[in-house]
Amino acid sequence: MSAKQAPKWLAPDGSPVSCVEKLKVLEENLAEFRTLALELLEDAVLMGCDPELVRGVLKDEVDGVDTHFRPAVPKKG
Repeated sequence: MSAKQAPKWLAPDGSPVSCVEKLKVLEENLAEFRTLALELLEDAVLMGCDPELVRGVLKDEVDGVDTHFRPAVPKKG
């Protein structure tokens, strides 16, 4: 996914997240993440690291991130 294309944010049930404020926070957080990832990649490359290795490390870190929060179960009724 390119940095220019906004992701389609979905709830665990597949329904779109439509709250404007939630979408704004998600996009702001993603922009901050991209900036930090770019800074990390550029610093590592300037210090002589292989960019593909750095990307792999970043992917592994993202894959290892977990939250204590669990998706809300929709109420029936």
